Amino acid sequence: MIETQTLLSLFSETRALTEALCKPLEIEDYVVQPTLDVSPPKWHLGHTTWFFETFILEKYKPNYKLFHDDFAYVFNSYYETLGKRVIRSDRGNLSRPGVTKVYDYRHYVTHELKAFLEEGISAEIEEVLLIGIHHEKQHQELLMTDIKYILGNNPLLPAYRESFIENPEETLTQDWLSFSEGVYEIGYAGNDFCYDNEQNRHKTYCQNFEISNRLVTNEEFIEFIDAGGYKDFNYWHADGWEWVNAENISQPMYWHKIEGEWFIYTFEGLQKISLKSAVCHISYYEAFAYAQWKECRLPTEFEWEVAQGSFNWGSRWEWTESSYLPYPGYSKAPGALGEYNGKFMVNQKVLRGGSVVTAPNHTRSTYRNFFQPNLRWQFTGIRLAK
Repeated sequence: MIETQTLLSLFSETRALTEALCKPLEIEDYVVQPTLDVSPPKWHLGHTTWFFETFILEKYKPNYKLFHDDFAYVFNSYYETLGKRVIRSDRGNLSRPGVTKVYDYRHYVTHELKAFLEEGISAEIEEVLLIGIHHEKQHQELLMTDIKYILGNNPLLPAYRESFIENPEETLTQDWLSFSEGVYEIGYAGNDFCYDNEQNRHKTYCQNFEISNRLVTNEEFIEFIDAGGYKDFNYWHADGWEWVNAENISQPMYWHKIEGEWFIYTFEGLQKISLKSAVCHISYYEAFAYAQWKECRLPTEFEWEVAQGSFNWGSRWEWTESSYLPYPGYSKAPGALGEYNGKFMVNQKVLRGGSVVTAPNHTRSTYRNFFQPNLRWQFTGIRLAK
C-alpha cells in the first residue's frame, strides 16, 4: 500500500496539470472537434473526471451524490459495460454543458475524492485509483496532441504558447548498435504501477539484429520525399499505398512547403523546419515505407525493449513492426476495467518510448502504446533496424 499523503499528492498534481495544460486556450478552443480522432479539450476534462466518479466515488463512497445524472452519458468513452454514451464523432456538438460547468464538475469530484482518500482506502480501491491517475496522464498527452491538431488546422495557425520545445535535435552521428541472438525476458517486472498489457513477463527469442542509436531526422526524411518516396508503390504496403493515394499524402502532418522551403506547424506557431530534429507525426505506413527505401526495417517491440538501455528515447513514440497482441498468460480484468486494453488488441501497431508531451513519470521501458497504422496526429517518429 502507498501512503495516503503520497496518493493525495499524486492525485492532486495530476488533476492540476490537466487544467494547467488548458490555460493557454481561448474559450472557443474547448469545443472544437475537427476530425473523428480528435476530442475537444472540454471532453477530456469531463471524461477524466467521470472516470474517478464512476469507478471510485459512485462505487465505493457511501452516500455519494452524483454531480449530474446526465454526465455519465456525456463523458463515457467506450465502456460498453457502463451503458449508453455520446458517440465519438458527436463530442464536438456538445456546446452544453458549458466549460464553466465542466470545471465545476472537475472541482466537485476532486474535492470529494480527496476527502474520501483522507479517510483511508483499501488495496482494491488504491489499484483503481492508480489506474485512474495514469488514465488521466494518458489523456494529458491526448489533450496536447488534440490541441495541436485543433490549432494546426486553424487557417491562422495560431501558437499554443511560446517557448515550448517539441523538436529537440538529434545530435549523435548515425551508428548501429549490435545485439546477439538469444532468449530475452520481456515485460514488466516490478512492484510499481504498470498496465495489464505489459504483463506477463516472459521469454522471447531474438535473432541477431542491429538498431540505430538515434531517430530519423527531418533532413533524412526530406531526402525520401525528394527521391519520390511518396510516389513509388514499391516501398509501401498495399494498404499504405491505398491510403497515400486516397488521402493525397505527400509529406508528414503539419508540414507546409512555402516558396520552395519546408515549414512546420508547432506549438509556437509556424516555423522553418529544423533539419536535425527527429521527424514527427509519421504514420506506421510512412515509417515502413521510409525503412524500405533505406533498405532497412523497423524494430520489433521486443528488439526495442532489449536495446532501449543503449540509446536515448522519449522525444517521439517509435513505431515498431509488432502488432498489438496479448503477452502469454494475459487475461482481461473483470468488468468495465477489462475494456481498458484487451479489446483493442487487433489491427493496431505497437509504439514504444514516449514523447515530448508524455506526462511526467508516466512512461517506462515496458510501456506499450498502440495505434492504427494510418494515424499520425500523435508525436510519432522512426528508429531503424536491420
